[in-house]
Amino acid sequence: MAQTVLGRLTAGSAMVGALLAGMAAIAPPSGFNLGLSPAQAQSVVDEATTIRVYEQVSPAVVAINTRSGGGSGSIVDASGLILTNAHVVGRDRVVTVRLSDGRSFEGDVVGYGQDRLDLAAVRLRGNPTGLPTVSIAPVNSVRVGQSAFAIGSPFGLQGTLTVGIVSRIDRDRNVIQTDAAINPGNSGGPLLNSSGQLIGVNTSIFTTGNSGGNVGIGFAIPTDAVQTFLASVRSGTASAAPPTNRTNREPAPLALGAVVQGQLNDSSNVLPDGSFYNPYRFEGRAGQTVTIDMSSQEVDSYLILLAPDRDDFSIQDDDSGGNLNARISVQLPYTGSYLILANTVSQGESGRYQLRLSQGGGGQPTTSRVGLRQQGVLGPGDRTLQDGSYYQEFTFQGRAGQSVLIRLESPDFDTYLILFDDARNRIGENDDANPNTTNSELAVRLPRDGTYRVLVNSYRRGGRGRYLLTVD
Repeated sequence: MAQTVLGRLTAGSAMVGALLAGMAAIAPPSGFNLGLSPAQAQSVVDEATTIRVYEQVSPAVVAINTRSGGGSGSIVDASGLILTNAHVVGRDRVVTVRLSDGRSFEGDVVGYGQDRLDLAAVRLRGNPTGLPTVSIAPVNSVRVGQSAFAIGSPFGLQGTLTVGIVSRIDRDRNVIQTDAAINPGNSGGPLLNSSGQLIGVNTSIFTTGNSGGNVGIGFAIPTDAVQTFLASVRSGTASAAPPTNRTNREPAPLALGAVVQGQLNDSSNVLPDGSFYNPYRFEGRAGQTVTIDMSSQEVDSYLILLAPDRDDFSIQDDDSGGNLNARISVQLPYTGSYLILANTVSQGESGRYQLRLSQGGGGQPTTSRVGLRQQGVLGPGDRTLQDGSYYQEFTFQGRAGQSVLIRLESPDFDTYLILFDDARNRIGENDDANPNTTNSELAVRLPRDGTYRVLVNSYRRGGRGRYLLTVD
């Protein structure tokens, strides 16, 4: 069975990865007509956007070489300031930077991200002039489903472009997930929107086997963390010490019914937000219900469940196990390998925990306190309402008078939200948050203490696909 790890994207293989992944459609401008069919016209618009983004940004993307490897970076200041990953520069204080025009410069590492944030800044020597730069997108401007473009040096091939979408925004971990093909050597390079603005810094991927290739799940550090880091570099307050080395512990096999004792510490893997995690893998069947419990008296447990060969499945939980314990109970959508990350809520938390994987879940929906963030796939195999539309059900605990905001987003189907109390009284429902979107949003003041049920639904019969549900 192929092994799955969260890999750093440093260069080191001579293999060539796939150049292009699927790209989300971009609507043609009003009046755009070349005498083509709608599908042909759409393809021309997509191609034109891709070419424009590459020609606009690629001159400002550099390759970085160190004594032990390398990666990519973005010129963010015409004076020669380069943004990259801390793990790309490693412990080297001087690196070699190759520009897209073939010129090479030495560069000094002038700052690192604090609290294990995987960012670093390099200042070019020699005061080069006329340098192109990458502009940075506004904070919180990224949306699930939008196009995403990655430029970097995968496997040492400088100036490679790959295209995909933003698959997920993990606000708890503060990372952007994308299916744009990013591979070893892309680390530190930009993830871009269709305007050519940097929306994130590519930092890690989930990969299978020993080749380190992409399987459609990549992560980038978003612009809020990037802007804060750059401000500290420019003010001279950035950390001068490299962060703790990230390990690449491979997932340990976990059997149904197994209970394992683990510990999170400096020997654990590290997510881009600086939190420790230990990975486990198990084999599951489509339609099988499993429950995962993580309990601890020393850390605030956090569970993440992924299907490493699928970028459309991810479930996370904080406190559904009660107190500081986490629990996920889910009906598996696929037959194959699943990945469990035993994680913590905060960066740097260390301590012992117990992890249990059990068969079944009593058919009960996943329960969470407010703060639920749930990603999944709606479609065949799910229950249906009377109109034949698919739905999934989740619950959270609420208090009388508490205000909650529920959002349901999907790049694939027209969403519909329904909220019930525990007695099945309908509290509210919503189709479109505004006339310009098919995403749903429901803001309510809860009438009583107790359990509330959220139905993730499609407005139309047969609607299916990926979704992100948040309850804040």
